[in-house]
Amino acid sequence: MIGKIKIKKIITGMNKINFAGKNLLIVGGTGSFGNQLLKKILINKIKFNQINILSRDEKKQYDMREIFNAPNIRFHLGDVRDTDCTDNITKGIDYIFHAAALKQVPSCEFYPMEATKTNVLGTNNIINSSIKNHVKKVICLSTDKAVHPINAMGISKALMEKVALSKSLLNQNSTTVCVTRYGNVIGSRGSVIPLIISQIKNNQPITITDYDMTRFMMTLDDALDLVFYAFNNGKNGQLFVKKSPSTNLRILVKAILKIYGKKDYPVKIIGIRHGEKMHETLLSAEERRLSQNKNQFFVVNPDLRDLNYSKYFKEGDKNNLLFENYSSNQNTLLGVDQTIKLLKKSDSIKDLIK
Repeated sequence: MIGKIKIKKIITGMNKINFAGKNLLIVGGTGSFGNQLLKKILINKIKFNQINILSRDEKKQYDMREIFNAPNIRFHLGDVRDTDCTDNITKGIDYIFHAAALKQVPSCEFYPMEATKTNVLGTNNIINSSIKNHVKKVICLSTDKAVHPINAMGISKALMEKVALSKSLLNQNSTTVCVTRYGNVIGSRGSVIPLIISQIKNNQPITITDYDMTRFMMTLDDALDLVFYAFNNGKNGQLFVKKSPSTNLRILVKAILKIYGKKDYPVKIIGIRHGEKMHETLLSAEERRLSQNKNQFFVVNPDLRDLNYSKYFKEGDKNNLLFENYSSNQNTLLGVDQTIKLLKKSDSIKDLIK
């Protein structure tokens, strides 16, 4: 027992992680990612000096303190928009996992400047403060919506990635800055799956946008695998993507209904909402040209050219024509039983379907 966490098994695949004597900061650490990261570190008995959680949600901090009751886990109220906050919180920190973001598409559509302040300027503040205070490594979390974005959330995350890249190029010798990008995390805030489960439990019709809409699918542990791979292997300015399976809403609905033993359940098609795509893309064709294929991962190297490089103005690159986007509709789709198996790997979904 660690705090109120019951340890059922040790999660493998983290043998390369070494935080012994180090101070960590999880920015936006009261979200689903921060909770899972902290849980995984504790369950796997990874040594560390201190873990710091920064967020602006005191209720979630209270809940986490109740669960993770340990003297070397400290909680800090603050906002990445505030440079005094980021300057102070990064002092004495060795490694940062930056997960703070506004990520709800509708919220960002109505309040694009709020998304910009948190996702773009907040990231700029965190990285600037990290460089100033000699943080060794910063891992920034991004989303597939940053590729060919059509909504304010995706645009702000695309700019966040550009900020991280530009800072890494201007800062070659001290702080390493890397970006991880992933798709739909099963059961996370904003995921459609908890909504479908809630509708079934309340005997309400399932509402979906379009049966043929596809998404990449991954568990929180898959997301953490990506982040730890970037932490262990990342060089300045690199972008990391984990290869992920895809499914469409038709298969997803069938899978959830099969879990509940439901047949002929009512489904209402509401149409694609404002700011949504039919299919998501994890890597653009241009990025695939710069990427390395590393088993389960793509690693995209930074473009090290500067504004004096003539291809920005006078020359093109025919090699771009040889690559395609890595998109959810171009993947082999999971079947119903494969989707059920993946859903049941997610702790949050297992709790919901009890």
